[in-house]
Amino acid sequence: MRVFRVAVPASRIDVSRAFYERLLGVAADDTVPSRLYFHLGDVILAVIDWGVEDRGTFQPTPENLYLATDELDTVYERAVAANATVVSPVEERPWGERSFYCLDPDGNRLCFVDDKTLFVGRGAQWA
Repeated sequence: MRVFRVAVPASRIDVSRAFYERLLGVAADDTVPSRLYFHLGDVILAVIDWGVEDRGTFQPTPENLYLATDELDTVYERAVAANATVVSPVEERPWGERSFYCLDPDGNRLCFVDDKTLFVGRGAQWA
């Protein structure tokens, strides 16, 4: 079994498209009308137009969505350029990960982690 798609809600899909394309450095696949698919390795990040899909009152994702990258500093610069709300800048965390936290235009919580410092739990050493 594997995770193949994760989704975040968007209240303004056009704003989200511009934000995520700039942040992730990849174009959105908009084959499905009300959804943007960003192909990130083996996993798809789906940005869903909340209003079009009539899912009730909009609320951002309450937990962090974690994304690993081998270009953390570059992604941080792109996040700032895309006007992400930086919650915590790039730094080494007590558990050894080098990461930063930000919010997308709808308040969805994102964490980008340096691929070389991923803390994966089982068998990992807590710093």
